[in-house]
Amino acid sequence: MTEAVRVERRGAVLEITLDRPKVNAIDIETSRKLGHAFCLLRDDPDLRVGIITAAGEKIFSAGWDLKAAAAQNLVGKWWKHDYGPGSFAGLTELWDLNKPVIAAVNGLCIGGGWELALAADLIIASEHVEFSLPELPLGIVPDSGGVQRLPKRLPYNIAMEILLIGRRMPVQEAAHYGLVNKVVPKEKLMETAREWADTIATGAPLTVQALKECVRSMEAVSVEDSFKLIRSGTMKTYEAADSSSDAKEGVKAFAEKRKADFKGG
Repeated sequence: MTEAVRVERRGAVLEITLDRPKVNAIDIETSRKLGHAFCLLRDDPDLRVGIITAAGEKIFSAGWDLKAAAAQNLVGKWWKHDYGPGSFAGLTELWDLNKPVIAAVNGLCIGGGWELALAADLIIASEHVEFSLPELPLGIVPDSGGVQRLPKRLPYNIAMEILLIGRRMPVQEAAHYGLVNKVVPKEKLMETAREWADTIATGAPLTVQALKECVRSMEAVSVEDSFKLIRSGTMKTYEAADSSSDAKEGVKAFAEKRKADFKGG
């Protein structure tokens, strides 16, 4: 029997693979395992970037394991049950994870599977990928990012079409709207994701984390208030990055026309 969540270190990159045949559905135990994997990324100073992907090429994830939820009587205020750190799928509500996560999507991305991908910072997808939020006919709301994140990233009418009609969005359309960063042949998916992760990992670690902290903190405030926030001294990661040895090293290396040697502090 395969491990539902596989974790592999590759230098400064943590690769997390969802492997739960047949459709990589996420039950409460799998969600907890995903949460612990993302917490490992968050807490280990030697790790700088995460990749979330799934086994197989047909289905990235069908989302919430509805059969398990029904059997365990988890339907109705499901979030009151312990789905682990980060709530559903470990990432959708992990607000203190400042390290970037790349979703490498390799098949149908449905319901909670799409919500997991939406929680990532970058999405690279294979050419055959389709996205869908088919919850409405089931009488449930896609409340792990579907109603929260999708309308912020799509035109209102398109988001409502996806939510109300439940049609599948081809990856080319998703790329058109900027929901996907890059579309690649399936055999190039992990190669591309690893290239991107390695590029990010060469940056000053605190600066990378500060970028994510800033963008997340300023998402719902005005430009003026964003400037006030970043000057307030309350953003801990930004403050640490701004006065770090790496910041001094980066500027010095530029002046000396050499590659910076970032230490992470």
